[in-house]
Amino acid sequence: MENSDSLAAIGFLAAWRLPGVAPFAFCLFFSKLLAYSFLYWLPLYIRHTAIAGVHLSHKTAGMLSTVFDIGGVFGGISAGYISDMIEARAVTSIVFLLLSIPAFILYRVYGSLSMIMNVALMLLSGFLVNGPYLLITTAVAADLGTQDLIRGNSHALATVTAIIDGTGSVGAAIGPLLAGYISTRGWNSVFLMLIVSIFFASLLLFRVAKAEIFE
Repeated sequence: MENSDSLAAIGFLAAWRLPGVAPFAFCLFFSKLLAYSFLYWLPLYIRHTAIAGVHLSHKTAGMLSTVFDIGGVFGGISAGYISDMIEARAVTSIVFLLLSIPAFILYRVYGSLSMIMNVALMLLSGFLVNGPYLLITTAVAADLGTQDLIRGNSHALATVTAIIDGTGSVGAAIGPLLAGYISTRGWNSVFLMLIVSIFFASLLLFRVAKAEIFE
């Protein structure tokens, strides 16, 4: 009898047509575009934004920007825990993404008032932004592997995982470049780009979230 490892690999287009693959792949595209844009340009933003009237050094700005990553660690853990508890990956991702919009706005408006405010809002932003994309690259990929066409087929699972991660990586590459171009028009334009990315990432998951709620 043919074992699971000897099963033929699923076709690339067929993998894209599997339920949930395209929405989560493109959501990851925008989520990583968002996260990596903010991550790579955050030190420069901090350096050029006076916090409590003081401009930080390049070294201090770089060190401070790591708070965003720290928030992301806790965000990824929390998103995974919540999605396991309610058994709804898309719903969890959408909630995190939509909550990150006011978090970004608050960081842009109030992050310069004091160091404490800056750290708190940056921590919150990292928590909300990184949660969805870490959830998609781990739990969602595992969930898709339980579909009948993929279950027990390591080649098919590898194809689906590659599609999702690869699409996200494209977003991670494009994001910082796009942010660099847009930053010439001012930081408000960069934050607007981030919010638009959040909107598209959330929109792509609404149909999947609806199925999770009413199934």
